[in-house]
Amino acid sequence: MSLIRTLASARAVMFAFAAMGILWGSFAAVLPDLKAQLNVDEAGLGGLMLFTPLAAVTAMLLAPMIGHRLGRVALPLAAGVMALAFMLPGQVSVAWAFPLAMMCCGFGTGLTDVLMNARTAELETTRKLHLMNLAHAAYSFGYAGGAIATGQLRAMGWGPDWVLGTMGLVALIFALLTAERDGTIHGLKRPEAGGPGLGMMPVIGGAMVLVAFLTENAAEGWSALHIEKTLGGSPEQGAVGPAAMALTMGIARLLGQGALSRVDPFRLLMAGAGIAAVGALIASQAISPAMAYFGFVVMGIGASVIAPTAFSLVGQHAAQGMRARAVARATLFGYFGYFVGPPVLGLIAGTFSLRGAFVFAALMLGFVFVLAPLFRRAASR
Repeated sequence: MSLIRTLASARAVMFAFAAMGILWGSFAAVLPDLKAQLNVDEAGLGGLMLFTPLAAVTAMLLAPMIGHRLGRVALPLAAGVMALAFMLPGQVSVAWAFPLAMMCCGFGTGLTDVLMNARTAELETTRKLHLMNLAHAAYSFGYAGGAIATGQLRAMGWGPDWVLGTMGLVALIFALLTAERDGTIHGLKRPEAGGPGLGMMPVIGGAMVLVAFLTENAAEGWSALHIEKTLGGSPEQGAVGPAAMALTMGIARLLGQGALSRVDPFRLLMAGAGIAAVGALIASQAISPAMAYFGFVVMGIGASVIAPTAFSLVGQHAAQGMRARAVARATLFGYFGYFVGPPVLGLIAGTFSLRGAFVFAALMLGFVFVLAPLFRRAASR
């Protein structure tokens, strides 16, 4: 009965996470075709995506106010906007319009991400359940499904317009399934002057999430290009790259659903960072698609625990009534890695190589070994 209760409690947020995964998985797998459609190189593509974080950060800053105003329909509406936005990049054939389309994607993703993580943290606390790993596993499985389906559609000759349009419709159906009768996210309202502040824990936790998402995007956003361009793989083989890591992360998160109650979370964070760094280095030195897949699987095992553990810790240690805003703040900092990661890695890939981008991701993971002890000290005060 506990499993049924857990799944029932997480139903809405799982559909929200899965919708986001489907959209970004499809986008990553169709990226080589978008690059060709826009007639740009890796550095140019990375530059065009630099505008995405601007809209995402704006949405994240507005998310607490929007979530408070919209009440129980906030998450379904945000997920619906995100699904519709991802239909746009495939319709663009000129470089100047691509940043506008990606800004719409960034705004929808940023808004949805804050709200679904805040809702998950609230459910964890009010219902005394561990849901963050389960919710993030739904993202990973959605990402893998979107990437695999996109690989098959590309092999059938579908263009980016039809691929992203179809995946957007699937995500839109998932957005409708996020509706809850009691789905209002409490604690988003701005606190009164003189009330308790959020402290440093959302900043430190968000920094760890940033590193985790930057690592995920190294594999998810650029693995298809790495396999197809660097290693000479086919479009179907390219799609397997992001799918392999996403599936691994989904399975690892399901297996780690109850790990937080048995393992010291700070040691778990550092162990995950170390394993993910090894995987990134393997992918960077791959001489065949199979070796790259192995690197992505190792990356997935390690990276899978970092973001959910950090989000859970922020929610657990936030002041009463400030939990949603604390998680929203951590999401804001963390998703700089999600949005800034792809264009930064694209610029590194264009300047050096795609191999260099994965080495950079491995180096970034070392910051978790500094941030985890800082969070422990801040939480113990």
